[in-house]
Amino acid sequence: MTHIHIVLHEPEIPQNTGNIARTCAATGSSLHLIKPLGFSLNDKYMKRAGLDYWDKLDVHVYENYEDFISKNPNAEIYYLSKKANKIYSEVAYPDEVYLMFGKETKGIPEAILKANKERCLRMPMLPGLRSLNLSNTVAIATYEVLRQKNFEGLSSDGGLFSKD
Repeated sequence: MTHIHIVLHEPEIPQNTGNIARTCAATGSSLHLIKPLGFSLNDKYMKRAGLDYWDKLDVHVYENYEDFISKNPNAEIYYLSKKANKIYSEVAYPDEVYLMFGKETKGIPEAILKANKERCLRMPMLPGLRSLNLSNTVAIATYEVLRQKNFEGLSSDGGLFSKD
């Protein structure tokens, strides 16, 4: 069974984290938050963006990157960054995968990227643009992993014409 872990390294914007939490709830993904956070976990904007899904989430909070690594020593981590060479869709993801994303203003620190360059991935976009929105990037990468696993465990029922 596929299990995705979404790791946010020092997220800054509560609405993005709330939207990401909603994506995690909808896909059964775990959410890992690495401090410092740019908001309180009780932030009203984050709660509102996550709707009423917070009780359906598996959330883990870490003091720093080293704390995260020490508590997840066997994690297969992919680091998403505009500085990477390999495209996110060129990877065959394992059944249990950690997708790490950096803070909205600076991304993942370069020291972490350089130490893990073989697992750094990017999203293609037009030249001259700085970045995609963090919550959109998380959704794109999460659904790529799920697509590769044939959306295992997710419902395909409920469409308007599903009973015809």
